[in-house]
Amino acid sequence: MSIIASRIHHDEGISDTNLRKIREDFPILSRKVHGQPLVYLDNAATAQKPQVVIDAIKQHYASNNANIHRGVHLLSQSATEAYEASRRTVQRFLHAADPSEIVFVRGATEAINLVAQSYGRKHIGAGDEIILSEMEHHSNIVPWQMLCEEKGARLRIAPINDDGELILDQFEKLLNSRTKFVSMIHVSNALGTVNPIGKLVEMAHGWNVPILVDGSQAVVHGKVDVRALDCDFYVFSGHKLYGPTGIGVLYGKHELLDAMPPYQGGGDMIRSVTFAKTTYNDLPYKFEAGTPHVAGAVGLGSAIDYVNAIGLEEIAAHEDELLFYGTEALQSVPGLRLIGTAKEKASVLSFVMEGIHPHDIGTILDRQGIAIRTGHHCTQPLMQRLGIPATARASLAVYNTRAEIDALVTGIYKVKEVFD
Repeated sequence: MSIIASRIHHDEGISDTNLRKIREDFPILSRKVHGQPLVYLDNAATAQKPQVVIDAIKQHYASNNANIHRGVHLLSQSATEAYEASRRTVQRFLHAADPSEIVFVRGATEAINLVAQSYGRKHIGAGDEIILSEMEHHSNIVPWQMLCEEKGARLRIAPINDDGELILDQFEKLLNSRTKFVSMIHVSNALGTVNPIGKLVEMAHGWNVPILVDGSQAVVHGKVDVRALDCDFYVFSGHKLYGPTGIGVLYGKHELLDAMPPYQGGGDMIRSVTFAKTTYNDLPYKFEAGTPHVAGAVGLGSAIDYVNAIGLEEIAAHEDELLFYGTEALQSVPGLRLIGTAKEKASVLSFVMEGIHPHDIGTILDRQGIAIRTGHHCTQPLMQRLGIPATARASLAVYNTRAEIDALVTGIYKVKEVFD
């Protein structure tokens, strides 16, 4: 990952002129909330959509809407080509070896469930162990719990330190002959911590253990190369990458996906069907039962083209600078404590305030047009580890500005005024 708080690119990134142009690409940023200009700082939950993505979805429904695959008419062929072109776009984006390693799903949650149910049911049994970390999102906890309950397996949890960093030697000690799978977040949605995935993969593979990486918060903040990482599975959701909701990606190494049974049955995942026997389709189609979210895939392809046009390195440098600026600004507020201070960190600013509940912070900021996220961020075990019920979280994106961080700080002082 290239988002590292200790390495700020002061002379790189996005110029003020280009930043203004980027902001003009997102129509929602021009609206007002409670009579105030919108300051949108909830990007880790979902990012806003540029006009080109909105247009791509509209164009699909207006001109190419049809069911894909097997159709002989022009609209079906056009929709199929657009869908498969998006698959190739994702393949290049992740640097996967082949488009067949890219499976379209509803989001990262479905992708993790697919691997847990398809790979996990086949390879994990009683007494086996699966390693997660203390900072995992619920979507990377619950599917594995369900599998363990069914199979009699056991979850092992790699601990973190008080800064929100994975303790590598403790992770390594958990690996043993009973370990059959590792599933780990790339970037923490609640803390911004960037995990050293390359090292984790190397450690896991030293025991011949496959590893899944939840990249939902990573792909938007920097280059991801699944072959360089050598991870076995990688998942992300489109809506955090300036794309539409309801579309996501599972990358898997070809040999693993090919050996896995289908996750769901239905149309298009079959080669032939009789009442006696069904034979399944080739990769990736055997995992894409039913009519897929064609417009979502088209929109995701457009979103990837959009971030590629700006440049992932430029986006990373811009967000690095904002993270540095925001960290210093928030640390200057009396009574405010940042949660998540890892040395390698993406653009997430989680905090608590003495004597003020995060929900109250979010409510008062909302009246000022400032959108942040408050709560446990689907990481209740992490909150328990940190000894807090919830945080307020400002998460940054390519279109955010220093002025918006200034507005956040001004808003926080208004919150303090209410409670002083």
